[in-house]
Amino acid sequence: MNTRKPAVLFVCVKNGGKSQMAAGLMHQELKNQGRPDAVDISSAGTLPGKQINALSAEVLNEVGVDITGQRPTQLTEEAMLDAGHVVVLGAEAEVPELEGVTVERWITDEPSERGIEGRERMELVRDDIQRHVRELAARII
Repeated sequence: MNTRKPAVLFVCVKNGGKSQMAAGLMHQELKNQGRPDAVDISSAGTLPGKQINALSAEVLNEVGVDITGQRPTQLTEEAMLDAGHVVVLGAEAEVPELEGVTVERWITDEPSERGIEGRERMELVRDDIQRHVRELAARII
């Protein structure tokens, strides 16, 4: 029987927006369930940027999640192996296939394809990621 605590690594290209949003929302979801330490949560980017997307941080702050202290991190195979469960957000980021690592891809809502930009776009992205996070939390804990 595996008694290891579940872990999840959220990945996108820059690790400044979607994957950081997912990690922050997962922390919040677990806290809301009264199980803040039930899952080890991390995030990384395949080509990390220099900083957190300010609009991502702003719309998360509206729902009580603060990611302003986070920094984009480079994805490594070691991080993938440590987590064992990798969630890739969006269609752009590519991760290696590693034995013992489960990879799932969330094709998240992209409102810009419908002409929706700015704050409204980011709120819709946040809400879509939150739906995915709730489903994942229910599945892995």
